[in-house]
Amino acid sequence: MKHIRLTMAQALVQHLASLQSEVEHLDGTTTVEPYCGGVFTIFGHGNVAGLGEALAAERSRLPTYRAHNEQTMAHAAIAFSKAQFRQRIMAVSTSIGPGATNLVTAAAVAHVNRLPVLLLPGDIFANRRPDPVLQQIESFAQGDVSASDCFRPVTRYFDRLTRPEHILTALPRAVQMMTDPANCGPACLSLPQDVQAMAFDCPEDFLHPDVLRFRRPPADTRELANAAALLRTAKRPLIVAGGGVLYSQAWAALRAFAEAHGIPVVESHGGKSSLPWDHPLNLGAIGVDGVSWANDMAREADVVFAVGTRLQDFTTGSHALFPQAKLLSLNVQPYDAGKWSGTALVADARVGLGQLQAGLQGWAADAAWTARAHQQAAAANARITELTTHVPKDMLPYDAEVIGAVRDSATVLGLDSAQHDVALCAAGTLPAELHKLWRAGRPGNYHMEYGYSCMGYEVAGGLGVKMARPDQESIVLVGDGSYMMANSELATSVMLGKKIIVVVLDNRGYGCIQRLQTATGSPAFNNLLDDCVPEGGERSTIDFAMHARSMGADAVHVKDVAELKAAMVQARQAKRTQVIVIDTTHTRTTDGGCWWEVAIPEVSARPAVRDAYAGYLAGQQTQRI
Repeated sequence: MKHIRLTMAQALVQHLASLQSEVEHLDGTTTVEPYCGGVFTIFGHGNVAGLGEALAAERSRLPTYRAHNEQTMAHAAIAFSKAQFRQRIMAVSTSIGPGATNLVTAAAVAHVNRLPVLLLPGDIFANRRPDPVLQQIESFAQGDVSASDCFRPVTRYFDRLTRPEHILTALPRAVQMMTDPANCGPACLSLPQDVQAMAFDCPEDFLHPDVLRFRRPPADTRELANAAALLRTAKRPLIVAGGGVLYSQAWAALRAFAEAHGIPVVESHGGKSSLPWDHPLNLGAIGVDGVSWANDMAREADVVFAVGTRLQDFTTGSHALFPQAKLLSLNVQPYDAGKWSGTALVADARVGLGQLQAGLQGWAADAAWTARAHQQAAAANARITELTTHVPKDMLPYDAEVIGAVRDSATVLGLDSAQHDVALCAAGTLPAELHKLWRAGRPGNYHMEYGYSCMGYEVAGGLGVKMARPDQESIVLVGDGSYMMANSELATSVMLGKKIIVVVLDNRGYGCIQRLQTATGSPAFNNLLDDCVPEGGERSTIDFAMHARSMGADAVHVKDVAELKAAMVQARQAKRTQVIVIDTTHTRTTDGGCWWEVAIPEVSARPAVRDAYAGYLAGQQTQRI
């Protein structure tokens, strides 16, 4: 076996630059492409000398992107992977100390959403000679602890490399975890800065890894028989499509299965866009953020077939939305398939649907149930058009009207928004409105980070989407509160020439959480900006358009929905990042929704809290336990 003398960092970067994966595209074709789309980094002590030198040498094969915040550059990397249906990744490198710990929130985002990202934080010296170095956390009880240990609970794979040859096993294991369909998630290789620079004799074959091909595990025959037997008992079945449908690229299999058996489909946040918005069996959003027509049928279903969903509380109404139904879960991860004592079918979503359909020939839902689904879907689309094209008079618009203007601005240019646009969001009121009202006609055109619902994901996520899907419009819809959390990657998008469109809906504070606050009986305080000014303070007068322009974006503050639509038409034709700001009210779409468990104080002097607690107890009685 031939060897070449390399530093650990050089071996890591050269392996990553050579690594390729077989990528399946929306049209069904496959190509072999670089597995790692690049490395986001902010250099500091702990990564600039070792890893930095290695990245500089390979930047023609493995691009390096400079960002402005460690957390948000990781959000961009995560969004890139999500938009690629987990078939490709980006890596993220930081210095030690705060550069590393800034990644922890993003690691949790990737962990909860089961998305791969390779985290490469610098670490303290393994030889401990200069101990303690700048930014080192010193544990009085554990000599081997560093800030990087924070990554252990929020990554699927963690390793601290204390010898250069450790890279030979650590990096392939990290890649194995990131490409495993059941255990996919973030991997962290913590890199002591001295070890990065140490040389060793690296086997040449390590620098020429095999092409990655993603496994599609089939179902166990006994589980398959049990699943088919359960479905055959159903007269009113309902499919809940989750994110696993998209990650498995099982949308065609889902469509064929639903059509063959006349089963209506509802979508979680993660699964929205699994079926085109106008498919006659697509009832749209389910759950706390769901529409009434989807939730009504969930309450009447006798079998709920959960495909690729982890049955998060927003999807299930804290397990109170469909407790009457028998539950069948098709999931590649046994942990998810076995939730809530349902019947488990552990398999890749696409393979499992195909296997199941082969064993269900001649069976279909009751014709009346299927006909009702068709009627509901048609009525639903008419209602969504009504909500999103209403023109407010003598009052500020609300989110639905903004969504309609963003969508319909594409029509002015002869484009189909459902096919052309990727709408992205993460937190606040907008996820509920987009879940109900956004029309996605192409898988992945609804990009919602609602597993961790991380404020500050949006702008950076929009950049990651644009890097993954350069031919589509990446449209970020974000509230003023979330925009203020993290916006610096606006400047990065301008610097990289990756145009995104950001629509900022300014309702002057945390309007969503204030509604929850008052709905649970508490007084409104500490959420809206005008309510947070102490004596001697000043009322907030943030100019979001001016702020965006200061970072290089083109930006405008529009006065109404008509101006928004006109500004969107211009933004679509522009070549650089655009920011459009519009003042909005706290109104929300009231069609739909269901109970959500939020703990209410058992004891309070406020009558409103006591009333809310009584409702809380009543809601608990409906839960599936």
